[in-house]
Amino acid sequence: MDLENQKRIKSLAEEHGPQNVVVVLGGAEAEASGLACETVTSGDPTFAGPLAGVQLGLSCYHMVEPEIKSLVDPDVYDEQIGMMEMVLEVDEIVEEVSSYRKQFGKYL
Repeated sequence: MDLENQKRIKSLAEEHGPQNVVVVLGGAEAEASGLACETVTSGDPTFAGPLAGVQLGLSCYHMVEPEIKSLVDPDVYDEQIGMMEMVLEVDEIVEEVSSYRKQFGKYL
C-alpha cells in the first residue's frame, strides 16, 4: 500500500473513528491484498509509511469476499468484477485477507 493511501486511511480513521471505517481491497494477488490488510490492521510491516507501528485494527475485506459481494447489486458486480473473478485465485485471496482480519482486526 503506497504512502499516500496510508496517510488517507489514517486520517479517515482519526476523523471518523476506526470502528466506523471499513477498507475494501481489490488487488489481483493474494499476497499483495494480504499485505494491504496487514497494513491497515496491524501497521505497515515495512515500517516506511504513516502506519508504521500504528495498529488501527480496521475492518478489512476484499471485493470478492462473500460479505462484500452480497452487498453489491449482482448486475453491477458482474459487469465490474465478474470477468476478473474468473481469473483470480479467489480462495487464496479470501484466505489471505481474512487471516489478517481475524488476527489483527478489532472491529469485526
